[in-house]
Amino acid sequence: MLTVSNDISHPLTQRFRAFVDHAGFPCVGAKAALNRGGMRFVVARDFRSAWDDLRILPALHDLARAYRADPILFQSLVVLFEHGAPRDEAGFERKLWARLQSLSDKDEWLGQPADPRVAHDPDDPHFAMSFGGEAFFVVGLHPNSSRPARRFDCPAMVFNLHDQFERLRAEGRYDRLRSTILDRDQTLAGSVNPMLARHGELSSARQYSGRAVGEEWRCPFSGRSDAA
Repeated sequence: MLTVSNDISHPLTQRFRAFVDHAGFPCVGAKAALNRGGMRFVVARDFRSAWDDLRILPALHDLARAYRADPILFQSLVVLFEHGAPRDEAGFERKLWARLQSLSDKDEWLGQPADPRVAHDPDDPHFAMSFGGEAFFVVGLHPNSSRPARRFDCPAMVFNLHDQFERLRAEGRYDRLRSTILDRDQTLAGSVNPMLARHGELSSARQYSGRAVGEEWRCPFSGRSDAA
């Protein structure tokens, strides 16, 4: 049986918690997850390696199961990598998608179904990653990000349950939350992140790495063979 990790006491975890808790950090959704105890952690070794995939996946599957059993809002999994920070944003983007492809391939190999509520083609406006049968939106952070809100001192991947965003929309809370985040991000960075499109307009894959990309950009993720 694969072991589920939650490295809550690791020094990197403590630094990330302080990063999110800082008054200027713009994402109020992440702050809510932190303050409500909904933020789980895995500290992995090297961002360039698949070494810890079989520690990360059980944590994703456990979060998916827990959410289905008790769908409390503002839950996420934060994966922090001790080594392997790329030198620039393009390098981070390549490694981010390599990690996600590796995790997705193993999720499929383990017999986990793709979430049928989302698209699995990264060019589709309704795209999301899928782990343990649940859709996820992924936020990447690293030391060389051009956006201050994404500039953490090691590579990190934050997995946010997609269904949470759908519930916030259904409850009429999403637009207000998004507006607050955009305003706070503009205060922090001096400009609004140009990659933050509304759901259903452009694929969210363009937002994962935090790098500003043009219309010609193509996501390096090849999808899942089990997705319809």
